[in-house]
Amino acid sequence: MKVNGPRGAPPAGAPSGARPAQTQGFSIPTDSAARSEAAAGAARASGVSAVGSLDALLALQEAEGPTERRRRAVRRGGRILDVLEKIKLALLDGQGAGAELERLVRAVREERIQTGDSSLDGVLDEIETRAAVEMAKAEMSRLAA
Repeated sequence: MKVNGPRGAPPAGAPSGARPAQTQGFSIPTDSAARSEAAAGAARASGVSAVGSLDALLALQEAEGPTERRRRAVRRGGRILDVLEKIKLALLDGQGAGAELERLVRAVREERIQTGDSSLDGVLDEIETRAAVEMAKAEMSRLAA
């Protein structure tokens, strides 16, 4: 006795390798139009996932950790100190420090980042206070002239 499975026996005239026209699952397109349509669909799908990946990477880059916040705050404080040093040297040489004062104003106006480190935040506060004093002195001398 021969058991053929749940489908039963194949029809009498059908070849054993023939498949029904409507199959579910993976199939390879046979004509070039169907292949190009399938390739275009794959390209659209990969383009969408690439955009999603790019958005995710940009979001990760924008999210900065405490180390990066600290690094940016230290860099900003260093820039302010550098400008203050140039102003000091210009005043000691008897030159005007107009351009340096404008640079100082721009550096101080940059967004202040809270680092979470109270001692570093205190040092940055002192740097900004010193910069404010220099800007006030420059404003007073400009008004007096």
